[in-house]
Amino acid sequence: MNTTTKKKFKFSMPDAFIIIFSIVALASIATYIIPSGAYDRETIDGVTRVVPDSYAKTEANPTNLLDLFTSIQIGMVQSANIIFLIFIIGGIVRVIESTGAIDSGINSLIQKTKGRYMLLITSVAGIFGLLASMGLAANAVIAFIPIGIALARSLKLDAIVGISTIYLGYYAGMIAGIFDPTILGLAQTIAELPLFSGMPLRIVIFIALITITITYTNLYAKKIKHNPERSIMGNKPFGDHEEVEVSTQENVQNTTFSAVQKSVLLTFIGAIGIFIFGAFTRGWGLNELVGIFLIMGVVIAIIARITPNNFVKTFIEGAQAITYGALVVGLARAVIVVLEDGKIIDTIVNAALGPLQSMPVLLGGQLLFIFNLLFNLLVTSGTGQAAIVMPIMVPLVDMLGITRQTGTLAFMLGDGITNIITPTSGVLMAVLAVGGVKWTQWVRFAFPIMLMWVIVGIISITYAIYTGYGPF
Repeated sequence: MNTTTKKKFKFSMPDAFIIIFSIVALASIATYIIPSGAYDRETIDGVTRVVPDSYAKTEANPTNLLDLFTSIQIGMVQSANIIFLIFIIGGIVRVIESTGAIDSGINSLIQKTKGRYMLLITSVAGIFGLLASMGLAANAVIAFIPIGIALARSLKLDAIVGISTIYLGYYAGMIAGIFDPTILGLAQTIAELPLFSGMPLRIVIFIALITITITYTNLYAKKIKHNPERSIMGNKPFGDHEEVEVSTQENVQNTTFSAVQKSVLLTFIGAIGIFIFGAFTRGWGLNELVGIFLIMGVVIAIIARITPNNFVKTFIEGAQAITYGALVVGLARAVIVVLEDGKIIDTIVNAALGPLQSMPVLLGGQLLFIFNLLFNLLVTSGTGQAAIVMPIMVPLVDMLGITRQTGTLAFMLGDGITNIITPTSGVLMAVLAVGGVKWTQWVRFAFPIMLMWVIVGIISITYAIYTGYGPF
Protein backbone atom coordinates (compact mmCIF):
# COMPACT_ATOMS: atom_id res chain seq x y z
CA MET A 1 0.00 0.00 0.00
CA ASN A 2 1.46 3.31 -1.13
CA THR A 3 1.32 6.22 1.21
CA THR A 4 1.71 9.80 0.22
CA THR A 5 3.14 12.42 2.44
CA LYS A 6 1.62 15.81 2.12
CA LYS A 7 4.07 18.64 2.39
CA LYS A 8 2.92 21.31 4.75
CA PHE A 9 2.87 24.75 3.22
CA LYS A 10 5.14 27.12 5.07
CA PHE A 11 4.96 30.83 4.32
CA SER A 12 8.30 32.36 3.52
CA MET A 13 8.77 36.12 3.50
CA PRO A 14 9.61 37.19 -0.07
CA ASP A 15 13.07 38.59 -0.67
CA ALA A 16 13.40 42.38 -0.78
CA PHE A 17 14.12 42.18 -4.53
CA ILE A 18 10.78 40.41 -5.10
CA ILE A 19 8.86 42.88 -2.93
CA ILE A 20 10.34 45.95 -4.61
CA PHE A 21 9.94 44.52 -8.11
CA SER A 22 6.27 43.89 -7.26
CA ILE A 23 5.96 47.57 -6.34
CA VAL A 24 7.54 48.51 -9.68
CA ALA A 25 5.03 46.28 -11.46
CA LEU A 26 2.11 47.84 -9.54
CA ALA A 27 3.38 51.33 -10.41
CA SER A 28 3.47 50.25 -14.07
CA ILE A 29 -0.15 49.05 -13.89
CA ALA A 30 -1.10 52.37 -12.24
CA THR A 31 0.08 54.25 -15.34
CA TYR A 32 -2.81 52.61 -17.23
CA ILE A 33 -5.37 53.55 -14.57
CA ILE A 34 -4.32 56.99 -13.30
CA PRO A 35 -4.59 59.82 -15.87
CA SER A 36 -1.37 61.58 -16.83
CA GLY A 37 -1.04 65.21 -15.79
CA ALA A 38 1.45 67.84 -14.71
CA TYR A 39 1.80 71.14 -12.92
CA ASP A 40 3.80 73.96 -14.42
CA ARG A 41 7.15 74.61 -12.75
CA GLU A 42 8.97 77.87 -12.12
CA THR A 43 12.47 78.57 -10.84
CA ILE A 44 12.82 81.20 -8.13
CA ASP A 45 16.20 81.92 -6.54
CA GLY A 46 17.56 78.71 -8.02
CA VAL A 47 14.76 76.56 -6.57
CA THR A 48 12.31 74.85 -8.94
CA ARG A 49 8.76 74.91 -7.56
CA VAL A 50 5.33 73.81 -8.65
CA VAL A 51 2.95 76.57 -9.74
CA PRO A 52 -0.33 76.22 -7.77
CA ASP A 53 -3.56 75.82 -9.78
CA SER A 54 -1.58 75.03 -12.92
CA TYR A 55 -2.40 71.31 -13.11
CA ALA A 56 -3.44 70.11 -16.56
CA LYS A 57 -3.89 66.71 -18.14
CA THR A 58 -1.17 65.55 -20.49
CA GLU A 59 -0.81 62.83 -23.10
CA ALA A 60 -0.80 59.39 -21.51
CA ASN A 61 2.47 57.46 -21.43
CA PRO A 62 1.69 54.04 -19.90
CA THR A 63 4.52 51.64 -19.07
CA ASN A 64 4.78 48.66 -21.42
CA LEU A 65 6.60 45.41 -20.68
CA LEU A 66 9.91 46.62 -22.09
CA ASP A 67 9.60 49.90 -20.16
CA LEU A 68 9.00 47.93 -16.97
CA PHE A 69 12.33 46.11 -17.22
CA THR A 70 14.17 49.07 -18.73
CA SER A 71 13.21 51.12 -15.67
CA ILE A 72 15.46 48.87 -13.58
CA GLN A 73 18.51 49.77 -15.68
CA ILE A 74 17.54 53.46 -15.62
CA GLY A 75 17.04 53.26 -11.86
CA MET A 76 20.50 51.77 -11.45
CA VAL A 77 22.01 54.59 -13.53
CA GLN A 78 20.10 57.32 -11.68
CA SER A 79 21.15 55.83 -8.33
CA ALA A 80 24.77 55.35 -9.39
CA ASN A 81 26.09 57.92 -6.91
CA ILE A 82 24.54 56.08 -3.95
CA ILE A 83 25.34 52.61 -5.33
CA PHE A 84 29.03 53.41 -5.76
CA LEU A 85 29.04 55.21 -2.42
CA ILE A 86 27.91 51.91 -0.85
CA PHE A 87 30.59 49.93 -2.68
CA ILE A 88 33.35 52.37 -1.72
CA ILE A 89 32.27 52.72 1.91
CA GLY A 90 32.04 48.93 2.14
CA GLY A 91 35.54 48.56 0.73
CA ILE A 92 37.19 51.26 2.83
CA VAL A 93 35.45 50.14 6.01
CA ARG A 94 36.75 46.60 5.43
CA VAL A 95 40.27 48.08 5.16
CA ILE A 96 39.75 49.91 8.46
CA GLU A 97 38.34 46.77 10.10
CA SER A 98 41.39 44.79 8.99
CA THR A 99 43.53 47.02 11.25
CA GLY A 100 41.34 46.18 14.27
CA ALA A 101 41.01 49.90 15.03
CA ILE A 102 37.22 50.10 15.21
CA ASP A 103 36.80 47.03 17.41
CA SER A 104 39.68 47.95 19.69
CA GLY A 105 38.36 51.49 20.07
CA ILE A 106 34.85 50.27 20.83
CA ASN A 107 36.16 47.66 23.29
CA SER A 108 38.14 50.39 25.06
CA LEU A 109 35.01 52.55 25.27
CA ILE A 110 32.97 49.65 26.65
CA GLN A 111 35.60 48.97 29.32
CA LYS A 112 35.55 52.63 30.39
CA THR A 113 31.75 52.61 30.66
CA LYS A 114 31.88 49.21 32.39
CA GLY A 115 29.72 47.61 29.69
CA ARG A 116 26.67 49.79 30.31
CA TYR A 117 25.16 49.18 26.90
CA MET A 118 22.01 51.20 27.59
CA LEU A 119 24.11 54.24 28.45
CA LEU A 120 26.13 53.81 25.24
CA ILE A 121 23.02 53.43 23.08
CA THR A 122 21.41 56.47 24.71
CA SER A 123 24.49 58.65 24.29
CA VAL A 124 25.23 57.73 20.68
CA ALA A 125 21.60 58.00 19.53
CA GLY A 126 21.25 61.35 21.31
CA ILE A 127 24.38 62.75 19.66
CA PHE A 128 23.20 61.79 16.17
CA GLY A 129 19.74 63.16 16.87
CA LEU A 130 21.19 66.53 17.87
CA LEU A 131 23.47 66.62 14.80
CA ALA A 132 20.58 65.85 12.46
CA SER A 133 18.29 68.42 14.11
CA MET A 134 20.81 71.06 13.06
CA GLY A 135 21.03 69.83 9.48
CA LEU A 136 24.40 68.17 10.04
CA ALA A 137 25.45 64.60 9.19
CA ALA A 138 22.93 64.27 6.28
CA ASN A 139 24.06 61.45 3.96
CA ALA A 140 27.18 61.04 6.11
CA VAL A 141 24.98 58.98 8.44
CA ILE A 142 25.69 56.07 6.07
CA ALA A 143 29.38 56.34 6.89
CA PHE A 144 28.73 56.05 10.63
CA ILE A 145 26.80 52.78 10.40
CA PRO A 146 29.98 50.66 10.73
CA ILE A 147 30.58 52.34 14.10
CA GLY A 148 27.09 51.35 15.24
CA ILE A 149 27.62 47.79 13.99
CA ALA A 150 30.98 47.53 15.76
CA LEU A 151 29.42 48.85 18.97
CA ALA A 152 26.57 46.32 18.79
CA ARG A 153 28.98 43.48 17.99
CA SER A 154 31.24 44.30 20.93
CA LEU A 155 28.20 44.45 23.21
CA LYS A 156 27.12 41.02 21.88
CA LEU A 157 23.85 42.40 20.48
CA ASP A 158 22.92 42.43 16.77
CA ALA A 159 23.18 44.58 13.64
CA ILE A 160 19.67 45.96 14.10
CA VAL A 161 20.69 47.59 17.40
CA GLY A 162 23.70 49.13 15.68
CA ILE A 163 21.63 50.56 12.84
CA SER A 164 18.81 51.72 15.10
CA THR A 165 21.20 53.57 17.40
CA ILE A 166 22.74 55.56 14.55
CA TYR A 167 20.03 55.76 11.88
CA LEU A 168 16.89 56.12 13.99
CA GLY A 169 18.68 58.49 16.34
CA TYR A 170 19.57 60.56 13.28
CA TYR A 171 16.05 60.49 11.85
CA ALA A 172 14.47 61.53 15.15
CA GLY A 173 16.48 64.74 14.84
CA MET A 174 15.97 65.15 11.10
CA ILE A 175 12.18 64.91 11.38
CA ALA A 176 12.08 67.63 14.06
CA GLY A 177 14.56 69.73 12.08
CA ILE A 178 15.05 72.30 14.84
CA PHE A 179 17.74 74.24 12.94
CA ASP A 180 17.73 72.37 9.62
CA PRO A 181 18.68 74.89 6.90
CA THR A 182 17.92 72.51 4.00
CA ILE A 183 14.52 70.78 4.18
CA LEU A 184 12.98 73.02 6.87
CA GLY A 185 14.66 76.06 5.35
CA LEU A 186 13.20 75.35 1.90
CA ALA A 187 9.73 74.58 3.26
CA GLN A 188 9.61 77.76 5.37
CA THR A 189 10.94 79.84 2.49
CA ILE A 190 8.18 78.61 0.19
CA ALA A 191 5.62 79.24 2.96
CA GLU A 192 7.10 82.75 3.45
CA LEU A 193 7.87 82.09 7.11
CA PRO A 194 10.87 83.39 9.09
CA LEU A 195 13.73 80.89 8.96
CA PHE A 196 13.74 78.48 11.93
CA SER A 197 10.52 80.01 13.31
CA GLY A 198 8.22 77.78 15.40
CA MET A 199 11.25 76.28 17.14
CA PRO A 200 9.79 75.57 20.65
CA LEU A 201 7.27 72.99 19.41
CA ARG A 202 9.90 71.31 17.23
CA ILE A 203 12.16 70.96 20.29
CA VAL A 204 9.33 69.20 22.16
CA ILE A 205 8.75 66.94 19.15
CA PHE A 206 12.45 66.08 19.01
CA ILE A 207 12.50 65.18 22.72
CA ALA A 208 9.45 62.93 22.21
CA LEU A 209 10.87 61.19 19.12
CA ILE A 210 14.37 60.64 20.51
CA THR A 211 12.96 59.37 23.82
CA ILE A 212 10.78 56.83 22.01
CA THR A 213 13.73 55.79 19.84
CA ILE A 214 16.16 55.31 22.72
CA THR A 215 13.62 53.50 24.89
CA TYR A 216 12.51 51.18 22.07
CA THR A 217 16.09 50.35 21.06
CA ASN A 218 17.17 49.74 24.64
CA LEU A 219 14.21 47.44 25.33
CA TYR A 220 15.03 45.41 22.22
CA ALA A 221 18.72 45.32 23.18
CA LYS A 222 17.81 44.14 26.69
CA LYS A 223 15.58 41.41 25.24
CA ILE A 224 18.25 39.92 22.98
CA LYS A 225 21.01 40.46 25.56
CA HIS A 226 19.23 38.03 27.87
CA ASN A 227 18.05 35.76 25.05
CA PRO A 228 19.99 36.05 21.75
CA GLU A 229 17.53 33.67 20.07
CA ARG A 230 14.90 36.45 20.14
CA SER A 231 16.95 38.54 17.72
CA ILE A 232 15.12 39.39 14.50
CA MET A 233 18.37 38.52 12.73
CA GLY A 234 17.96 34.88 13.77
CA ASN A 235 21.12 32.84 14.22
CA LYS A 236 23.17 35.33 12.18
CA PRO A 237 23.09 38.51 14.29
CA PHE A 238 25.22 40.38 11.76
CA GLY A 239 23.70 38.97 8.60
CA ASP A 240 25.86 38.53 5.54
CA HIS A 241 28.81 40.18 7.31
CA GLU A 242 28.81 37.61 10.13
CA GLU A 243 31.84 35.53 9.13
CA VAL A 244 34.24 38.37 8.48
CA GLU A 245 33.09 40.40 11.46
CA VAL A 246 33.46 37.51 13.88
CA SER A 247 36.98 36.72 12.65
CA THR A 248 37.91 40.41 12.86
CA GLN A 249 36.70 40.62 16.44
CA GLU A 250 38.61 37.50 17.45
CA ASN A 251 41.79 39.10 16.13
CA VAL A 252 41.47 42.17 18.34
CA GLN A 253 39.57 41.25 21.46
CA ASN A 254 42.73 40.16 23.28
CA THR A 255 44.90 43.06 22.11
CA THR A 256 45.43 46.55 23.47
CA PHE A 257 44.31 49.71 21.73
CA SER A 258 47.63 50.36 19.96
CA ALA A 259 49.00 53.71 18.80
CA VAL A 260 48.52 52.68 15.18
CA GLN A 261 44.89 51.77 15.80
CA LYS A 262 44.31 55.08 17.59
CA SER A 263 45.81 56.91 14.62
CA VAL A 264 43.58 54.97 12.21
CA LEU A 265 40.46 55.79 14.24
CA LEU A 266 41.42 59.45 14.55
CA THR A 267 41.94 59.59 10.79
CA PHE A 268 38.45 58.14 10.28
CA ILE A 269 36.85 60.61 12.70
CA GLY A 270 38.82 63.51 11.23
CA ALA A 271 37.80 62.63 7.68
CA ILE A 272 34.10 62.52 8.61
CA GLY A 273 34.52 65.82 10.48
CA ILE A 274 36.03 67.42 7.38
CA PHE A 275 33.11 66.20 5.28
CA ILE A 276 30.50 67.52 7.74
CA PHE A 277 32.26 70.89 7.77
CA GLY A 278 32.37 70.94 3.97
CA ALA A 279 28.71 69.91 3.72
CA PHE A 280 27.70 72.72 6.07
CA THR A 281 29.89 75.47 4.58
CA ARG A 282 30.41 74.46 0.94
CA GLY A 283 27.42 72.33 0.08
CA TRP A 284 29.37 69.08 -0.32
CA GLY A 285 27.34 65.99 -1.21
CA LEU A 286 27.75 62.30 -2.00
CA ASN A 287 30.55 62.76 -4.54
CA GLU A 288 32.70 64.63 -2.03
CA LEU A 289 31.93 62.00 0.63
CA VAL A 290 33.25 59.31 -1.71
CA GLY A 291 36.37 61.37 -2.39
CA ILE A 292 36.98 61.89 1.34
CA PHE A 293 36.61 58.14 1.96
CA LEU A 294 39.09 57.24 -0.77
CA ILE A 295 41.66 59.72 0.53
CA MET A 296 41.08 58.44 4.05
CA GLY A 297 41.59 54.86 2.86
CA VAL A 298 44.96 55.68 1.32
CA VAL A 299 46.11 57.54 4.45
CA ILE A 300 45.04 54.65 6.69
CA ALA A 301 46.83 52.15 4.45
CA ILE A 302 50.03 54.19 4.90
CA ILE A 303 49.57 54.45 8.68
CA ALA A 304 48.85 50.72 9.07
CA ARG A 305 51.52 49.73 6.52
CA ILE A 306 49.06 47.86 4.31
CA THR A 307 50.67 46.91 0.99
CA PRO A 308 48.94 48.13 -2.21
CA ASN A 309 48.00 44.59 -3.23
CA ASN A 310 46.52 43.77 0.18
CA PHE A 311 44.69 47.10 0.17
CA VAL A 312 43.02 46.27 -3.15
CA LYS A 313 42.22 42.70 -2.09
CA THR A 314 40.64 43.83 1.20
CA PHE A 315 38.77 46.66 -0.50
CA ILE A 316 37.23 44.30 -3.07
CA GLU A 317 36.19 41.87 -0.33
CA GLY A 318 34.35 44.67 1.44
CA ALA A 319 32.64 45.86 -1.74
CA GLN A 320 31.58 42.32 -2.66
CA ALA A 321 29.98 41.79 0.75
CA ILE A 322 27.41 44.53 0.19
CA THR A 323 26.58 43.98 -3.48
CA TYR A 324 23.09 42.77 -2.55
CA GLY A 325 22.18 45.99 -0.75
CA ALA A 326 23.77 48.22 -3.37
CA LEU A 327 21.68 46.71 -6.18
CA VAL A 328 18.48 46.99 -4.12
CA VAL A 329 18.95 50.77 -4.16
CA GLY A 330 18.85 50.85 -7.96
CA LEU A 331 15.83 48.57 -8.11
CA ALA A 332 13.95 50.79 -5.65
CA ARG A 333 14.67 53.82 -7.83
CA ALA A 334 12.86 52.07 -10.69
CA VAL A 335 9.56 52.79 -8.90
CA ILE A 336 10.17 56.53 -9.25
CA VAL A 337 11.31 56.12 -12.86
CA VAL A 338 7.99 54.43 -13.76
CA LEU A 339 5.87 57.05 -11.95
CA GLU A 340 7.76 59.97 -13.50
CA ASP A 341 7.75 58.54 -17.03
CA GLY A 342 4.04 57.73 -16.67
CA LYS A 343 3.43 61.36 -15.58
CA ILE A 344 1.14 60.39 -12.73
CA ILE A 345 2.90 61.85 -9.67
CA ASP A 346 1.37 65.31 -10.15
CA THR A 347 -2.03 63.70 -10.76
CA ILE A 348 -1.76 61.93 -7.41
CA VAL A 349 -0.94 65.21 -5.64
CA ASN A 350 -3.77 67.09 -7.36
CA ALA A 351 -6.33 64.36 -6.64
CA ALA A 352 -5.30 64.01 -3.00
CA LEU A 353 -4.98 67.66 -1.98
CA GLY A 354 -7.87 69.15 -3.96
CA PRO A 355 -10.74 67.63 -1.90
CA LEU A 356 -9.13 68.81 1.37
CA GLN A 357 -10.33 72.36 0.69
CA SER A 358 -13.83 71.48 1.92
CA MET A 359 -12.72 69.51 4.98
CA PRO A 360 -13.20 70.63 8.63
CA VAL A 361 -10.07 72.32 9.96
CA LEU A 362 -8.91 69.54 12.31
CA LEU A 363 -9.62 66.74 9.83
CA GLY A 364 -8.04 68.68 6.99
CA GLY A 365 -4.85 69.26 8.97
CA GLN A 366 -4.53 65.59 9.91
CA LEU A 367 -5.17 64.51 6.32
CA LEU A 368 -2.40 66.84 5.15
CA PHE A 369 -0.07 65.00 7.53
CA ILE A 370 -1.30 61.57 6.37
CA PHE A 371 -0.96 62.61 2.72
CA ASN A 372 2.67 63.60 3.24
CA LEU A 373 3.33 60.31 5.04
CA LEU A 374 2.06 58.36 2.05
CA PHE A 375 3.47 60.64 -0.65
CA ASN A 376 6.87 60.22 0.97
CA LEU A 377 6.75 56.56 -0.06
CA LEU A 378 6.96 57.82 -3.65
CA VAL A 379 9.21 60.88 -3.29
CA THR A 380 11.67 60.34 -0.44
CA SER A 381 13.80 63.41 -1.11
CA GLY A 382 12.89 66.08 1.44
CA THR A 383 13.79 68.99 -0.82
CA GLY A 384 12.12 67.29 -3.80
CA GLN A 385 8.92 66.73 -1.84
CA ALA A 386 8.97 70.33 -0.55
CA ALA A 387 9.28 71.67 -4.10
CA ILE A 388 6.25 69.64 -5.22
CA VAL A 389 3.97 69.79 -2.19
CA MET A 390 4.62 73.05 -0.32
CA PRO A 391 3.54 75.47 -3.12
CA ILE A 392 0.20 73.64 -3.26
CA MET A 393 -0.17 73.33 0.52
CA VAL A 394 0.34 77.04 1.22
CA PRO A 395 -2.87 78.31 -0.46
CA LEU A 396 -4.66 75.19 0.78
CA VAL A 397 -3.91 75.82 4.46
CA ASP A 398 -4.87 79.47 3.97
CA MET A 399 -8.30 78.36 2.74
CA LEU A 400 -8.65 75.81 5.55
CA GLY A 401 -7.86 78.43 8.17
CA ILE A 402 -4.72 76.61 9.31
CA THR A 403 -1.53 78.56 9.93
CA ARG A 404 1.27 78.14 7.41
CA GLN A 405 3.53 77.06 10.25
CA THR A 406 1.16 74.13 10.90
CA GLY A 407 1.22 73.25 7.21
CA THR A 408 5.02 73.28 7.27
CA LEU A 409 4.98 71.06 10.36
CA ALA A 410 2.62 68.59 8.64
CA PHE A 411 5.05 68.48 5.72
CA MET A 412 8.16 68.01 7.92
CA LEU A 413 6.61 65.20 9.98
CA GLY A 414 5.13 63.49 6.94
CA ASP A 415 8.35 63.79 4.96
CA GLY A 416 10.53 62.08 7.54
CA ILE A 417 8.60 59.40 9.40
CA THR A 418 7.99 56.87 6.62
CA ASN A 419 11.57 57.25 5.40
CA ILE A 420 12.60 54.75 8.06
CA ILE A 421 10.83 51.87 6.29
CA THR A 422 10.23 52.80 2.64
CA PRO A 423 12.31 50.69 0.23
CA THR A 424 12.37 53.60 -2.24
CA SER A 425 14.70 55.52 0.10
CA GLY A 426 18.23 55.27 -1.24
CA VAL A 427 19.71 56.31 2.12
CA LEU A 428 17.79 53.61 4.04
CA MET A 429 18.75 50.88 1.59
CA ALA A 430 22.37 52.04 1.69
CA VAL A 431 22.32 51.95 5.50
CA LEU A 432 20.90 48.42 5.49
CA ALA A 433 23.45 47.32 2.88
CA VAL A 434 26.37 48.62 4.93
CA GLY A 435 24.88 47.09 8.08
CA GLY A 436 24.15 43.70 6.52
CA VAL A 437 20.45 43.75 7.44
CA LYS A 438 17.71 42.66 5.02
CA TRP A 439 14.88 45.11 4.41
CA THR A 440 12.29 42.57 5.54
CA GLN A 441 14.13 42.11 8.85
CA TRP A 442 14.40 45.84 9.36
CA VAL A 443 10.69 46.45 8.74
CA ARG A 444 9.80 43.92 11.44
CA PHE A 445 11.83 46.00 13.88
CA ALA A 446 11.11 49.54 12.69
CA PHE A 447 7.38 49.37 11.88
CA PRO A 448 6.22 49.63 15.54
CA ILE A 449 8.46 52.63 16.17
CA MET A 450 7.15 54.27 13.01
CA LEU A 451 3.59 53.89 14.34
CA MET A 452 4.63 55.51 17.63
CA TRP A 453 6.19 58.38 15.71
CA VAL A 454 2.96 58.76 13.71
CA ILE A 455 1.05 59.12 16.99
CA VAL A 456 3.46 61.89 18.04
CA GLY A 457 2.78 63.54 14.68
CA ILE A 458 -1.00 63.37 15.09
CA ILE A 459 -0.81 64.85 18.60
CA SER A 460 1.55 67.59 17.39
CA ILE A 461 -0.67 68.58 14.47
CA THR A 462 -3.74 68.62 16.73
CA TYR A 463 -1.96 70.89 19.21
CA ALA A 464 -0.73 73.17 16.41
CA ILE A 465 -4.25 73.56 14.98
CA TYR A 466 -5.90 74.28 18.33
CA THR A 467 -3.24 76.78 19.44
CA GLY A 468 -2.89 78.54 16.09
CA TYR A 469 0.79 77.55 15.86
CA GLY A 470 2.42 80.73 14.69
CA PRO A 471 5.68 81.82 13.16
CA PHE A 472 7.62 82.35 16.38
